[in-house]
Amino acid sequence: MFLYRPQQARSLGGLRERLARQGMADVHYMIVNEKAPLSRVMFGELERQAPPGVPVFQPEPEEPDVWQVLGGYQDDFLVYDRCGRLAFHIQLPYSFLHFPYVESAIRFTHSKDFCGNCSLYPNTTQEANATTEVPVTLSPLPEQGGKESETPFHQHNPLHPHHHHKGEGLPFRRGIRLLETGAVDNVLQVGFHLSGTVTEPATATEPEMTYKVAISFDRCKITSVTCGCGNKDIFYCAHVVALSLYRIRKPDQVKLRLPISETLFQMNRDQLQKFVQYLITAHHTEVLPTAQKLADEILSSNSEINQVHGAPDPTAGASIDDENCWHLDEEQVREQVKLFLSQGGYYGSGKQLNSMFAKVREMLRMRDSNGARMLTLITEQFMADPRLSLWRQQGTGITEKCRQLWDELGALWVCVVLNPHCKLEEKSCWLRQLRKWGEMDVCPLEDGNYGNELPNITNALTQSSSHSQDSLARPRRTVFTRAIEGCDLHWQDSHLQRIISSDFYMSPSYQREGESLLFNSQGQPLWLEHVPTACARVDALRSHGYPREALRLTVAIINTLRLQQQRQLEIYKHQKKELLQRGATTITNLEGWVGHPLNPIGCLFLTLTEACRLEEENCLEISDTGDSKPPVYQHVPVATGSQDSGESYLSLALEVALMGMGQQRVMPEGLYAQDKVCRNEEQIIARLQDLELDPVLVQTLRKQCILLLEGGPFSGLGEVIHRESVPMHTFAKYLFSALLPHDADLAYKLALRAMRLPVLETTAPSGDVTHPHHLVSVVPSRYPRWFTLGHLESQQCELASTMLTAAKGDMLRLRTVLEAIQKNIHSSSLIFKLAQDAFKIATPADSNSDTTLLNVALELGLQVMRMTLSTLNWRRREMVRWLVTCATEVGVRALVSILQSWYSLFTPTEATSIVAATVMSHNTILRLSLDYPQREELASCARTLALQCAMKDPQNCALSALTLCEKDHIAFETAYQIVIDAASTGMTYTQLFTIARYMEHRGYPLRAFKLASLAMTHLNLAYNQDTHPAINDVLWACALSHSLGKNELAAIIPLVVKSVHCATVLSDILRRCTMTAPGLAGIPGRRNSGKLMSTDKAPLRQLLDATISAYINTTHSRLTHISPRHYGEFIEFLSKARETFLLAQDGHIQFAQFIDNLKQIYKGKKKLMLLVRERFG
Repeated sequence: MFLYRPQQARSLGGLRERLARQGMADVHYMIVNEKAPLSRVMFGELERQAPPGVPVFQPEPEEPDVWQVLGGYQDDFLVYDRCGRLAFHIQLPYSFLHFPYVESAIRFTHSKDFCGNCSLYPNTTQEANATTEVPVTLSPLPEQGGKESETPFHQHNPLHPHHHHKGEGLPFRRGIRLLETGAVDNVLQVGFHLSGTVTEPATATEPEMTYKVAISFDRCKITSVTCGCGNKDIFYCAHVVALSLYRIRKPDQVKLRLPISETLFQMNRDQLQKFVQYLITAHHTEVLPTAQKLADEILSSNSEINQVHGAPDPTAGASIDDENCWHLDEEQVREQVKLFLSQGGYYGSGKQLNSMFAKVREMLRMRDSNGARMLTLITEQFMADPRLSLWRQQGTGITEKCRQLWDELGALWVCVVLNPHCKLEEKSCWLRQLRKWGEMDVCPLEDGNYGNELPNITNALTQSSSHSQDSLARPRRTVFTRAIEGCDLHWQDSHLQRIISSDFYMSPSYQREGESLLFNSQGQPLWLEHVPTACARVDALRSHGYPREALRLTVAIINTLRLQQQRQLEIYKHQKKELLQRGATTITNLEGWVGHPLNPIGCLFLTLTEACRLEEENCLEISDTGDSKPPVYQHVPVATGSQDSGESYLSLALEVALMGMGQQRVMPEGLYAQDKVCRNEEQIIARLQDLELDPVLVQTLRKQCILLLEGGPFSGLGEVIHRESVPMHTFAKYLFSALLPHDADLAYKLALRAMRLPVLETTAPSGDVTHPHHLVSVVPSRYPRWFTLGHLESQQCELASTMLTAAKGDMLRLRTVLEAIQKNIHSSSLIFKLAQDAFKIATPADSNSDTTLLNVALELGLQVMRMTLSTLNWRRREMVRWLVTCATEVGVRALVSILQSWYSLFTPTEATSIVAATVMSHNTILRLSLDYPQREELASCARTLALQCAMKDPQNCALSALTLCEKDHIAFETAYQIVIDAASTGMTYTQLFTIARYMEHRGYPLRAFKLASLAMTHLNLAYNQDTHPAINDVLWACALSHSLGKNELAAIIPLVVKSVHCATVLSDILRRCTMTAPGLAGIPGRRNSGKLMSTDKAPLRQLLDATISAYINTTHSRLTHISPRHYGEFIEFLSKARETFLLAQDGHIQFAQFIDNLKQIYKGKKKLMLLVRERFG
């Protein structure tokens, strides 16, 4: 039996056909409509939607309400067996036919013998485990009357199998196995109390264990649970499951007794005394103290126990007026949440907490009062998290994972306080608790440190007009503020009640002339309310199990947004000329819908798409395998009073998503708020990508895109936007990809419009602070801190790359996209990435290059060169090399162009060492297959570049210029002269030595000598620099001079004496000069005598004297700070000095005098002088 819902009625036919194919054609179906007047109005529509042959029953006003008699609600399924006994009562959301529960319940009832010995059933029945995994309600036991008929209890979510993916480890599965293996025994039901024992079989590590289990229930709900296993979890243990299912499956085998108070009433005095004494004797160690205490109180006439009539009975059940709710182990909830929070987001604790939030939403859908209780327990543990005070003391922000959990917590509280059937006492209690939490110092703010600029959500409500203007800005907005504000909302508005109560609520046709606040021009109802607040109402309806009402309110909200969009277009038409002249606008939304704490667009989109999900026959198999298959949607017509609307909920979902994403809104302050905008945008786009665009959705897409382009300052894609408006790059990328196959012109127009990023435009005016009457506007003149700017720029780059890829081969579109990139992208790294992407696309490995796209890549590369020429960029060398590669692919003209305009693209060093060198390489010549004139043209350009660079930066470019000009005598001489001219001004000895060595290598020894002599004038080697890197260059210069002849050696020795003061270096030079005769290089036109040079004559005499003097000075310097551990090294130094002294004619006399002086001057260093005396006498 199915209780009214037209969409479910349509799906009932598919269920009937599936079961008939499985041999269950004898199942009878009936739809029961509600007795309420509105439901009676819709009776005809329900009959039309019902499958053929399925009767629809409508109770008359004077007849009893069948829904009330059966204890059912809207969308419930009641499954009866052949004997007319209620087997299953399946409630929302499990009664939706795209879940497997209804079908499983019917199959189970059709094949299972509930009575135990019924002749209608075969002796062997097959029972699948999955068929019992349904929220069920047992029928009353026929053996008992009165209150015992209320003993059936509802198997709530703790027994539900879909809390985990691996079913075998679930308490429910284990409970079934225990039941089927006969582990349940001693089952006794006393009134509303069920007890029994469950035996766990022995395992390899554990012995057999028997646990006592006790369950209390009241009006189809388990109210308390006790088990000897000591289960520490928020879900029922397997033993509770086994005992519960024993009572469900084997009701005839359960011993039934009246409540204990009724049994005691039937006993006389002697029987009562015997009962009490036997009870005390059986459990004297446990109950004797309590029994004596109670006896003392009863015997005392003034005791409190004697002032109360009657006595408590735990087996009698609660009064009809008492609250009844499912058993919830509050201590276990606290412990679980505390444990997950202590793990700090590691070990999957974030997923566990999200699953607990999902459990709360599930409870709310089931209208279980434990939903709010469990959320309160979770919130208490969140507020007690010690990290909150630590973060506050350190001044650091909450971690992102923790922040998302707090957001979900706040959103859940909004749903709780907006319960349409919430009692005022409950709401007042919640309000006090929320305010208490919100006033705590550690309570997280709604948007990090920036929570004081968002308007109160009740400001725009027609029912809250009494709020003062001071409430526009609240000094401190916590994650609970919106829930606190939600407590001011109510559902008593008559217009709102009519909207959510009927699909056919419209204004009369004669009242549709002129404007109305309640209906649009077609007579459809509107709901004028602050949009996020209205969407919070929708979320509350969905969360509390009112999907149809949520759908109706969603349609009214969308009609309101459409009317608002239309009026905004009219306003823009009057302001268009002025705004276009200014080029900017101060109109913006501070509170955008995307990234909003209440997620209004996501809420509306999910509400609409849930109504359009296609029910698949194999949904059970899909859920078992765990595959994340994308949802499949179908068009479901909007249920409205106008028969010719032609709209579907799916097209409305697409439309509202586009309207919300395209809203022009200011970027919020704070890192987390900005990051949330990006994440929410990506989440909505991911859902949009699940929609398969058919002609209807494409038409909706085109229409909305055109409206967004024409929306002016109210649209993020309008012609003029605010400087700090949230960019549309990610959204436009989706729109471009979706529109391209259907309307390429519109796709490019929209994507090119979205390329802008005005916050980086230095010329963009900040605007003045104005407050138009139709939108909230806040434009403080400040430089914004966009923490997500890097991400936004990368999305801008992705959009440009997508357009470049799509425009391949289309010169006009490529040129347009290139202009947009050059105008709007301000990051050199991103432009370089675009250039690389374009180059890859233009040069596929398996086909010819695309010249047009190659030119685009080259132009982007040239722009990168100009942007990074005067700034530091660690990828600069990579960029330069890539540009030369790209220009090579384009052709010789591109190479010539970059060589000729090098000064605007490269530094002199880059131009000579990378650009010109690569262009002149053999590989480039082969790659381009150049003829002789082309090679000459390139070489001429390279030489010209080299000379210009050498003039501009001779220190770094001289050697490269000489190398490039080798093959042209005039150019080479010019480069050499540039080096000579620069040698005396700015070049270092290292650069000059390098060029001198190059000259010697090229066969110009005299030029090398000249450069080496110039280098020596810049050098200065101190006495202790015996490891200086220039020593090799000095030795090379002296060797070069010696090889050229006596004159060159005589010319360089004075330079050496002047520049070098290191004794070991001078002695090395002296030794080398005396080993061979000068002039061995064989310079043409010179005569070589072949005689060794004497140290007594010039020029070596000067070098010898300088060396001896250097040894003397170095010796005194070393003795000033010498330590004993260096004595041995010092003696070796004196030995080398003696070798040099002995080169002079009276050298032995000079050395002896030198040693005597040392002994006299440093006689205090006795140990050292003793060593000197031992070695040198």
